[in-house]
Amino acid sequence: MKLNLKDIQKYIFPLKRLFTKYRPIRSVDQVKNFIQEQSAQVSQMTLYGYLKTRMGAKHVIMFENKDFLNSINIAKWHIYAASLIDSTFFCFSFLYKEKKITKTEDANKVFFEILNTEKANGMISDAYENATREFNSRYSNIDWLNYYNSKPFEFSCNELYNWSPIADELKKLDKKIVINSMFLKWNNVQNEFKRLTNKFNNS
Repeated sequence: MKLNLKDIQKYIFPLKRLFTKYRPIRSVDQVKNFIQEQSAQVSQMTLYGYLKTRMGAKHVIMFENKDFLNSINIAKWHIYAASLIDSTFFCFSFLYKEKKITKTEDANKVFFEILNTEKANGMISDAYENATREFNSRYSNIDWLNYYNSKPFEFSCNELYNWSPIADELKKLDKKIVINSMFLKWNNVQNEFKRLTNKFNNS
């Protein structure tokens, strides 16, 4: 079966197709929605953008290859899971320092609510288990005061590079560009979160 551009986007973007036009964030539930949607959006846009850029017009043909499709499926879940981790820690670190929240355990609650939802939606077990280990390891040692200001999205940017299904000899040429493409998108997310939480309710 041949895939057209819309089919490709549906395949690579199954997590959340519609993104909310955000209103001011005033509650933990709204923080959760922001984390989930922005993590999906950034991971999807950067992975698909890299594949399309690196392969040019041939990227449509490659989507007829079952092995390649399987590689994308693996990559998208690992990159998305990494994005959830970084985004959760960033958001709650910022709220801890700037909005004086005291319930940092909400970060743990929110993360696993999202992760378990995505597991039910088809997240592969390796991505789920790796994300669980990574989050728990970092959660026990995180510096809540300073995390949001100390390269908070470094892990997910590196995971985009690591998991993208492109030949290693080609990826090495792209490393700086690939990582920077995601970093710039996360930079926009950080600015948006800071703006939207201006009236966050810590009661």
